[in-house]
Amino acid sequence: MTVPAAHRPPASRAALVAWSLYDFANSAFPTVVVTFVFSAYFVRGVAADVETGTAAWGHAMALAGIATAVLGPVLGAVADRSGRRKPWILAFSLACILAGGALWYVRPDPSYVPLALALAVVAVIAFEVATVFYNAMLPDLVPPGRIGRWSGWAWGVGYLGGLLCLVVALFGLVMAPQPLFGLDKATSEHVRAAAPLTAIWFAVFALPFFVLTPDRPATGVAPVAAARAGLAQIGRTLRHLGGERNVARFLVSRLFYTDALNTLFAFGGIYAAGTFGMSFEEVILFGIALNVTAGLGAAAFAWIDDWVGPKTTILAAIAGLMTAGTAVLLVDDKAWFWVFGLALGVFVGPAQAASRSLMAHLAPPERESEMFGLFALSGKATSFVGPAALAWTTLAFGSQRAGMATIIVFFAIGFAILLGVDGRRRV
Repeated sequence: MTVPAAHRPPASRAALVAWSLYDFANSAFPTVVVTFVFSAYFVRGVAADVETGTAAWGHAMALAGIATAVLGPVLGAVADRSGRRKPWILAFSLACILAGGALWYVRPDPSYVPLALALAVVAVIAFEVATVFYNAMLPDLVPPGRIGRWSGWAWGVGYLGGLLCLVVALFGLVMAPQPLFGLDKATSEHVRAAAPLTAIWFAVFALPFFVLTPDRPATGVAPVAAARAGLAQIGRTLRHLGGERNVARFLVSRLFYTDALNTLFAFGGIYAAGTFGMSFEEVILFGIALNVTAGLGAAAFAWIDDWVGPKTTILAAIAGLMTAGTAVLLVDDKAWFWVFGLALGVFVGPAQAASRSLMAHLAPPERESEMFGLFALSGKATSFVGPAALAWTTLAFGSQRAGMATIIVFFAIGFAILLGVDGRRRV
């Protein structure tokens, strides 16, 4: 039987710091590989041309998202039956580290496209599934009144980890006049090396988590029985999700505002370059600065989350995103774009961290991994809708600003649905 969160002894400070360090460790992968360095290398240096490369990378990430949406809830339900989460986190972390590090072998030649896409898909799926179990550990480690601050602090630490690894990759390898270790620029070794760097970063900084952070005890349920029971439970959950209307309403709300966030990150650099004429170097610097403000925002709002509750924190963050986002769409001067663009970052972190906190409050204690699997599903199931709406609107109006305005609409829909969620803790 699962002990309610309110009655579990809190983990030690060292265990919680180690839990947060896993965020520091794994955030290097999406920042360096998926968003900034390897994805750009694949599109510009590996694929036959930018257009086919962009399409192939987009399709691969969509496939990874679909796989995560399917696997997350199912494996989460299985883990709830078997008890322990860390073995799952270890297995999928290793898969991400090995597949991500192996991207080093992708040379600047179109014949390496299949290898690049296969490794990237495996690494992204493994990263996302490991995160499902990692997030589900939060309510086991801290009392309900402190979930918000630890979620926010860890999210802020994660931004810091991704940022520091990106800085090392960019200025020590990719953009360095003399790359470290005498890497050969002719075969893009200075760019490819960002993959093993990220893998090593992930492995080293995740170690304290596996050593110091406690896990739930094993239930003694055999793997096959756990799988059978987990699959049956996820079927019942999906059939009767109407009975969990509060959770369902939150997950639907998150579909919209997370889609808006993902679209913002995917197209923010394109908007900066197209509308404000920013160079590649300026876009990279803006991305670094945005990560800084997002991390600071996540950490600063951590106390607010525990003070006013995660639902109110998310609503405030979405309101801030809509306000700053509207300002970004209205200004014409690059300096004001920097001001309001970085202000956007302040609210990105709290929206993400408080969402994890709210899920921890709403999830039934005996089904936390399963619920965080559905949480992952809500962040992936409609990930194509935001970019599609932006693309169609841009073409229809012939304006990047009009296309980017669809992001504000998605935020507004998510905000309106979230108003109906009961954010009180479930213990």
